[in-house]
Amino acid sequence: PNRDLDSLAAAELQTAHLKNIFAMAASGKLAVAGPFMDDGDIRGIYIFNVPTVEEARALTATDPAIQAGSLVMELHPWYGPATLPLLAPLSKRVEKQSIAE
Repeated sequence: PNRDLDSLAAAELQTAHLKNIFAMAASGKLAVAGPFMDDGDIRGIYIFNVPTVEEARALTATDPAIQAGSLVMELHPWYGPATLPLLAPLSKRVEKQSIAE
């Protein structure tokens, strides 16, 4: 990954990255997203509510941080609980502060 950005460029890219996450979530295709809280190479996770890896790949291609090479996506098929997409609306009701703020 290319993370050699000055602080202003990094902040602008992060804002665009978050806007993209919220757009994917609003579409119902992104069930879960969030950062890992350490400084490891793997920065975070997306769990998509889509039928194919190809559709998930197309969605990740819309992410400005991926387009800029700041993040690199690794995709794997995953099967989880059918109730997982119901978490996003509940999270908005109970979260203390949005990561976007």
